[in-house]
Amino acid sequence: MLLFSVVLAGALIVIGGIGYRADWWGESPRSSSWVDPSGGEPSGSQPPGGGTAGAPPGTRLDAQGRRLLTVLGAGDVLIHPEVTEQAKRDAARTGQAGGYDFFPMFERVAPAISGADLAICHLETPLAPAAGPFEGYPRFSAPPQVVDGLRRAGFDACSTASNHTMDQGAQGVKRTLDALDAAGLGHAGSARDAAEANTPRIYEAAGVKVGHLSYTLNFNGLERPAGKLWMANLIEPAKILAAAKKLRAAGAEIVVLSLHWGTEYQHLPDADQLDWVKPLIESPDINLVLGHHAHVVQPFEEFDDKWVVYGMGNQIARHADPVNDNREGVMARITFTEMAPKEWKITEAAAIPIWTDISPDIRLVDLAAALANPALAADRRKVYQGAYQRITGYLTARGADQDGLKVLAPTG
Repeated sequence: MLLFSVVLAGALIVIGGIGYRADWWGESPRSSSWVDPSGGEPSGSQPPGGGTAGAPPGTRLDAQGRRLLTVLGAGDVLIHPEVTEQAKRDAARTGQAGGYDFFPMFERVAPAISGADLAICHLETPLAPAAGPFEGYPRFSAPPQVVDGLRRAGFDACSTASNHTMDQGAQGVKRTLDALDAAGLGHAGSARDAAEANTPRIYEAAGVKVGHLSYTLNFNGLERPAGKLWMANLIEPAKILAAAKKLRAAGAEIVVLSLHWGTEYQHLPDADQLDWVKPLIESPDINLVLGHHAHVVQPFEEFDDKWVVYGMGNQIARHADPVNDNREGVMARITFTEMAPKEWKITEAAAIPIWTDISPDIRLVDLAAALANPALAADRRKVYQGAYQRITGYLTARGADQDGLKVLAPTG
């Protein structure tokens, strides 16, 4: 079971239980073991009776009896007008005339997302009022109905610090966080008031407390309101390190740092990424870095049993010029093992390559799962194989394959 929690005055306050992946829709609770989208068996085993004596439900153990936790990170949720129009068409097909249904776009990757103990998305765009108006680039204002699709797909939380966070000002920040709260989704990276900004963001998954931080490189020239710099987090390594230490003091056993950084449409990390990453990942308080912003896949890299994911490309988007680069993406699935009480180490880094079909409908594709299907049409198989091979090359450009990165491959 996953709980979204914050820490106030040293006490753990549960804001909302979200152990049920989609309790609004009457679906079954999240599985306690991840599902390999390529059709393989889960990593680790489910203890008899749902856990060890005294362990939370959903606890999994490795062969040595150590607890396991999987964290999944995904790329940019960038709601272009074409994505909104697809959601409108999908709603109409199910009798929701005038509504917006984003879940069908995520449906094929939902098993991989919901199979993790904790799944974190990156909501790049601020949200509009329910009836709009909705806007695309350069100052986004997306339908709030997207959070329903994210929730149904299996996400538990989202990072919200991006170059578009301030596109709709303070009201956009408030609407976004209000919508995430209403959906039972945790969030980090922006805040409605100073107290919220100063509150450590801790999620509880399978009994493990995971801290989450989110920062961005800029706001596309926009400014945060005077006296309210707390409204959205800007990358400043010293402040990030202090925030990570604060999360540890608040009880976080693992800390995940989401960074909106890099150069758009560039597959290799830029000078700022390489400069920032070293002091951050070397901190004893940070376990994992999940990168966003470039809209293309960037490498994974290991640093002494910690991992940096420089950029996961787009999770969902439909650029005006839909080329291979902006249709390719990856989800990072990271397995932590408890080596000593509340001391966790990354023991597996896995990448799940994805692709965005844009015709006849916008649909995310789990490439390993799709390529394992013998009935896949030959022309589509060729497209998917090309995407899979390119993504693998980008992921391993800094030697991740030599450090044990597992790129999920089709089986069967």
